[in-house]
Amino acid sequence: MAYSMGGTDGRAGQVRAGVRIEVVTVVWMAVEAVVAIGAGVLARSVLLTSFGLDSVIELVTGGVLLWRLATEARGGSLERVEHAEVRAAWVTGVGLVVLGIYVVATSVLSLLVSNRADRSLVGIGLAVAAVLGMPALARRKRIIAARIGSAALRGDAACSITCAYMAGTLLAGLALNAMFGWWWADSLAALALLYWLVPEAREALEGTRRGRAACECGDDGCDD
Repeated sequence: MAYSMGGTDGRAGQVRAGVRIEVVTVVWMAVEAVVAIGAGVLARSVLLTSFGLDSVIELVTGGVLLWRLATEARGGSLERVEHAEVRAAWVTGVGLVVLGIYVVATSVLSLLVSNRADRSLVGIGLAVAAVLGMPALARRKRIIAARIGSAALRGDAACSITCAYMAGTLLAGLALNAMFGWWWADSLAALALLYWLVPEAREALEGTRRGRAACECGDDGCDD
């Protein structure tokens, strides 16, 4: 796992910028998780609740990545940074797998019992905010990731883009239910989230294996 060092002062500034952007991410995800899960439970919406649970996962991974960047900002060793990146990837992968299982189980059950989710204006507003805000956050993360050579931060940027796609799916499902009373749109849209969840989970877990191999090779002094 290689890092672009560049100028020491320039890199330190970019790492501090990464810390700030992850602080924004953690705060955003905390608010998003509370609002989405609360509104989803009240509206009996599988889709909205799943979106909230995804926010919890991104809150946890964002926290781990914040720790990784803060470790480097405080002058931690590259070995500690590499281990932090591997840990973040593992947490992300496992969390997304669990979320995928939850989405399938609850969506199928909801369709079988004809669960009719209530309309949720709060959920629609939350989805609009995520659709508008997440792409901007992801762009900033990608810029910083490229400048400091951080695979973990690039992965977190991908999570932010995935959140935007999921928010779009959420918005479509909630809007169809609110406008036309299509109760089944909620569960079908939730299943559509798997289109983004599965590749993200696979990529995160593969990143964990690659990172562990790199760390072990570094510990053993392997040659390239």
